[in-house]
Amino acid sequence: MATGRFTALIPTHEQAWLFSAGRRLLPHARVAVADIGAFGQLESKVRFARLLDHLALPQPAWAEVQQEPDLDRLGFPVWVKAAFSTAGRGVRHVHNHHEAVSAWHALRSPDNPVMVQQSAPGRYRQVQAIFDHGRLVAAAVSEQLATGVGGSAAARLSVGDPMAVDAIRRVGEHLDWHGGIDLDFFSSQGQPQFIECNPRTVEPGNAAAAGVNLPQLLVDLATGAPLPHQPVVARAGVRTRSTMAIGLGAAESPGTRRGIGGALLRAVARRGPLRGSVEVLTPVLHDPPSIIPPLVTLPRVLANPRAVEHLAGRSVGAYAVGASAVASGRKSEAVSRPGGRAAMLHGRVVMTRRPPSANRPHLP
Repeated sequence: MATGRFTALIPTHEQAWLFSAGRRLLPHARVAVADIGAFGQLESKVRFARLLDHLALPQPAWAEVQQEPDLDRLGFPVWVKAAFSTAGRGVRHVHNHHEAVSAWHALRSPDNPVMVQQSAPGRYRQVQAIFDHGRLVAAAVSEQLATGVGGSAAARLSVGDPMAVDAIRRVGEHLDWHGGIDLDFFSSQGQPQFIECNPRTVEPGNAAAAGVNLPQLLVDLATGAPLPHQPVVARAGVRTRSTMAIGLGAAESPGTRRGIGGALLRAVARRGPLRGSVEVLTPVLHDPPSIIPPLVTLPRVLANPRAVEHLAGRSVGAYAVGASAVASGRKSEAVSRPGGRAAMLHGRVVMTRRPPSANRPHLP
């Protein structure tokens, strides 16, 4: 980045939190991320639930678990959620007190409180948005058509949902948000129930197919290019799919070779709800090298469907933000030190200033 030979630094996953926490360590970066204090309101599931209550936005009943009797406050079945987790790895669905206690012990830690929350009825949806210091620039709402690993949306249908767009607008304005953000919710009879927030841009394929190019808007935001004067909202009725993600989701559930094969066949043939869908993860005709990931991954899970647990766990572990990382981020104001000293983070050198030379760009 010191050379300047780049357009913008774009976080594609939890790096958004990292770039915000270490913003002062990236003096050359052109990156659009919110302040770390705003991230703190959303990265924690517990604090996000409190924020929804503060803004009077609808969500399923919830309670923070501070002692064992709190697990029974909402009855059963219920979801037990760690405050900090990624890709569904810190969420358990329990049906009785014994299962709840087991999940609580597995998920909690001094830096990672736990909450319980009731289920929400309806269809699983996501509303995505880009903000310019609290001003809504663009939004897209999609509904899940097929399930991937961890309950993710492996196929989507763009939908019109003004209530969801208004809700994310209120969150972004309240936090003076800058960059990408996503709210997960369930919709029943037009009424949303919000369950989680991703303080970053999530899978942009469906939004792009529906007329809202979120990555391009992030580049424009980071570089100071002109932005739409009025919020741009994705059009409804566009179907997209990620065939490899569908296959991996089938490996997780039902977890049989027949189930995986059937799911892949329906995706390739675009049957049922995938009729008319466009491939966005591995569009082989437009991007031939994209055939490599499914050629490597799908034969492995077809041979052993349980291999998906290892594949997903290793992938998520590479980018997940846990409680210890968040605790480090809270100390980010003390990370960078002037005068050529090394910056330290929990005893580890993360950046060093060395004397400039004629042959090497100076890195502040």
